[in-house]
Formats: sequence, C-alpha cells, structure tokens
Amino acid sequence: MELRPRGLDKVEALTAKGVRIPNPWTVDIDDDVNIDRISGTNVVIHPGCRIRGSRTVVSAGCVLGAEAPMTIQDCQLGEGVALAGGYAEGAVLLAGASMASGAHVRPGTILEEQASAAHTVGLKQTVLFPFVTLGSLINFCDLLMAGGTSRRQHSEVGSSYIHFNFTPDGDKTTASLFGDVPRGVLLNQPPIFLGGQGGTVGPVSTGFGTVVGAGSVLRDDVEEDGQLVLPPRPAEVRRPVTPASYRQLSRIISRNVSYVANLSALESWYRQIRRLFLSQLEFGPLLLAAALVNLTDIRAERIKRVRNLVGRLHPDDEGRSQLLERLDDVVAALAVVDGPAPAELVRLCGAAAGEGQEYLTVVQGLDEEQRIGVTEWLGGIVETQQQNVAEVVPALELRF
Repeated sequence: MELRPRGLDKVEALTAKGVRIPNPWTVDIDDDVNIDRISGTNVVIHPGCRIRGSRTVVSAGCVLGAEAPMTIQDCQLGEGVALAGGYAEGAVLLAGASMASGAHVRPGTILEEQASAAHTVGLKQTVLFPFVTLGSLINFCDLLMAGGTSRRQHSEVGSSYIHFNFTPDGDKTTASLFGDVPRGVLLNQPPIFLGGQGGTVGPVSTGFGTVVGAGSVLRDDVEEDGQLVLPPRPAEVRRPVTPASYRQLSRIISRNVSYVANLSALESWYRQIRRLFLSQLEFGPLLLAAALVNLTDIRAERIKRVRNLVGRLHPDDEGRSQLLERLDDVVAALAVVDGPAPAELVRLCGAAAGEGQEYLTVVQGLDEEQRIGVTEWLGGIVETQQQNVAEVVPALELRF
C-alpha cells in the first residue's frame, strides 16, 4: 500500500499548472483549500509550508517560506506577496507586501501595497497603509498606520517596539491612529517615525510627520503634524491602585470613536475607489471582499471593547451615567457611515483602472483639487460619525 502525504494530489495539480514546489512531499495542503484560487504564475512554495482554509487566495508572484516554514490559513495574498516564515491567519496582504521569518499574523490584519515587516513581528487587527515598514521584534496590534510616499520615504517603526494595548483592568479600548484615513489614502503625507526600543500606550492619535525618539514611550496624543517628540522619563509614582478608575474617560471614548470613524472612511474608500482597481486583478474581487470582512471585524472588536469598558464604570458623575444609560444608542451611532465619492474621482479612477493603470500611480497622480475633494469626502464621513456619537452623550464632552 502506497502512503501518500495529505494534499499530495493538490500539490501535484499545482505543480502541473506552474507553481514551483521544490520538495512536494514536505508541503501540506488542507482538504478545504481551493487550488483554483492559487495562481499558477511565478508562485513558489518552499519546503515545510502549510496552506489551510477555504478562503485562502494566493496571487501571481507570491513566495512562501523562503527563510522558514510558513503556514497560511484563510489569508488572501495579492500579487508578489512574500511571507518568509511563520504563521498568518485571516489576513489580507495586497501587492508587494512582505514579512520576514517569525511572522505571527492574526485575523483582522490588512497590509496594503508594499507594506513590510522584518523578522519576528506580531500583528492583529493591524492596518498598514502602503509603504509602512516595521523593523524586527515588534508587537504592533490594534492600530492603523499611514504616512509616506514611497519605499524610500515611508512611515517606519523601529525594532523592539510595542503598541501597549492591554491595561491592568483587562481593558482593550486602546486602538491607536498613526496618521488618519482622509489624508493618508492620498499617499502624499510625511512619514511617521517611531524610534526603536520604545512603545505607545494606546489609545493615541498622532499627526503626520511625527518623530518619536528611540527608547521612549508615547502616552499622549500628538495633535499637530511634523512634531519631534521626546517624552520625558516619568518620575516614580506610588499610590493605591484604583481599579477601573478611567480618569481620562472622555479622551478614551473620543479616541475610540475617532478610530471607528476612520474605519468608516476607509470602508467607503475600498467600496468606491479601490474596488475599481481590484476588480481588474485575477483574484481582485476576493481580495476586496476579504478586506471588507476584516474592516467589519475590526469595527465589531472596537465596539465590543467599548461595551466592556462601560460595563466596568461606576456612575459617579453625569457623563458616566449618561454613557451607561445610552450605551445602545452610542453603539448605534457607531454603525457604518457612508457617503458618495466625488463623481469626477470615480470616473477618473474607473477609466484609469480599465486601462490597466496601477492604483498607487493613479492615486499619487491626483491633482490638488482632486486631493481636496477626497479629503473633504472622507473627512466628512469621520466628522459625521464623531458628531453622531457626541450628540448621544453630550455630558461626556467628547473632544476630537
């Protein structure tokens, strides 16, 4: 009786259509994988890789496991994605995105074009705009980062950086915005730099062009663009622990509302503009659908965390009492806000996509008037969502 490794029939079918698999007997392909969603053009699957999940998509030019075995489960990979080793589940990586060995990527993650990470990086519900670059030994979960104009001028996070997203109370209403969606999608903003051996205590919001010195911990918002931030070393503080005190409750809620509002703006951008370009690609509609699923999941997670926080509050002032009483109304106000893209922009992008022009090139080629239109459109979505929530709980005096 011949013993055949699991998935060998699928491995052989992939090699027959052009996928390069140097050592077929070492590759494990799950029964649920649809090999029609794996391109036969310039795809390389190195020894020791595991491919799982019915939603998995591997586009042309992808390379898996060049440095160490790589497992992907229900991931959607755009053209030319390189995952050198590690584990990724429920993530969308668009054209040219890459991660070195030791990657640990959990659901809800979106890496846009040419975003990259060096070795041993952990991501979860992380959205990186094009060109954003992460160093090594980084934990960067529950955030969105934009900024930069190319692979030479990109937002960067230095090695050994942590986004602190979990409090002593077990609270995770801590998602941070590095940059923003209304300006960030234009790919013309100054890069953000977070120096190595440091961290950010979420939730935090920073402007474009922010530079945070190495070895420091960012604990506060950086509201203006182009600021050099060298946080002082905090003096020792000793006082009794007061669980669930939430001294800065208004700020925490404001930052979470702004985060969700930016998700609304990004979802509108994907549905109305990115769709035009992704629809032209071999597996583009699947990439678009997966990205929208992840944005929905991120929103649900953020709302869940707000509910959990409110459940710990003591109604000791008017703002907190109002938040407790009207929590369901707050959640309703955090539903997706949408708005129509400028008609000229849709026509321009649709025509360019139909001619085979690339997304990055077209977006960076928009003129000043078109860029203003994008920022006003998406900024209006953000402001509408913020105002919707502020009107529900005026006593909380939310500030955005």
